[in-house]
Amino acid sequence: MKITESTRRKFLTQSLAGISMAGLPLWYAKEVEATETERVANLPGCIAPNDTMQIACIGSGGRKGGFRQGLGDTRGISRQMGVKVLAIADVDQDHANEAAAGFGPDCKAYYDFREVLARPDIDAVVIGTPDHWHAIIAIAAMRAGKDVYCEKPLTLTIHEGRRISDVQRETGRIFQVGSQQRSDGRFRLACEIVRSGLLGKIKRVEAHLPNGTKGGPFATAPVPAGFNWDMWLGPAPMVEYIPQRTHGNFRHWYDYSGGMMTDWGAHHLDITQWALGMDHTGPVKIESKGVLPDVPNGYNCACDFEVHYTYANGVEVVAMCQGENGVKFEGEKGWLFVSRSRIEASDEKLLSEPLPRGSVKLYTSNSHQANFVDCVRDGRQPICTAEIGHRSATVCHLGNISLRLGGKSLEWDPLHEKFKGSDDANKLVNKSIRGDWKL
Repeated sequence: MKITESTRRKFLTQSLAGISMAGLPLWYAKEVEATETERVANLPGCIAPNDTMQIACIGSGGRKGGFRQGLGDTRGISRQMGVKVLAIADVDQDHANEAAAGFGPDCKAYYDFREVLARPDIDAVVIGTPDHWHAIIAIAAMRAGKDVYCEKPLTLTIHEGRRISDVQRETGRIFQVGSQQRSDGRFRLACEIVRSGLLGKIKRVEAHLPNGTKGGPFATAPVPAGFNWDMWLGPAPMVEYIPQRTHGNFRHWYDYSGGMMTDWGAHHLDITQWALGMDHTGPVKIESKGVLPDVPNGYNCACDFEVHYTYANGVEVVAMCQGENGVKFEGEKGWLFVSRSRIEASDEKLLSEPLPRGSVKLYTSNSHQANFVDCVRDGRQPICTAEIGHRSATVCHLGNISLRLGGKSLEWDPLHEKFKGSDDANKLVNKSIRGDWKL
């Protein structure tokens, strides 16, 4: 595939059209456009057939299921130059067949991810399964020589995140965690302002998340034809089939996910970690209050929650389910709020004027999927590595552990990744795995 100037211009136009610049100051929007123009200009002039990046999606979801993050990520990656989708794997046969058909006759449907990992012609996989499957599939994929794009939150437990990060270092595979707000100019600008000290010393950060969902008791039902319920559960405990456990609703069960604390916390607490320069550590104290629904065969993740984190430098971070969805930074000199639609500050000049000379410039990515493809090709580390994703997910898990223990105040050692003086909390750092599945 030869990339002509005409092809390059067309691709740049398509790429810029996919970048949301809503709410960005004009000067920063121009910087975003300039960096994307430079990225496209530096793409190779020719991509030989042998250099085509051949990918697979594991956990595609479907139109009826309503949970299609893996498929969306796969489509985004497939739009990059020199990428081809060869396989789709899903335990729901209808989902796998539907998704595979969308990528053409060369794309094959599978119902067991292990068959995909056994294919030597697959270079990388996109993992869009429920959270409780992420670690097993990601580790198996890296050991099979595949690069990985894994949806957030990275894992179901803190221990799983440590295992993924360690295996990534051992294998040297490229690993991108789908915390895509790092590839959004609004969030990058907010973090650069905070990291440059323009708000003064940060005192408090508020991560505003959606509230949890209550529901149940739910009735059991026959397993739908073509749906492998035992495989869907995988490492999770065996229970009777309940439709509300699956597809997008899996988020509300601790056996498979962590509620809004991990679903949206993996976004906003990830940005908090980035802005505070804490990508490789975490808080040292956690306190919480919230409601854990207690309904047999019903959703059990926290609702009406508020989690307070304290970092070693004294910064307080509060994850709460009140207020406008987004992140607010409060410093000695003012405040700044950022969301997926806008960025606002107490002093308009913080945004209307370019950052002062010498200000912090963070890793620039304008497309999470494009960043993954570029890094697979040139060997750089992506913007949200396994270690970064693990540390951000850990903050979410710490909040959930405190909530599950009745709002217990906990001390955390981010270096050794253990709680101080709480056996009950340390038991929740990991969980047992059903059957013969292994990390």
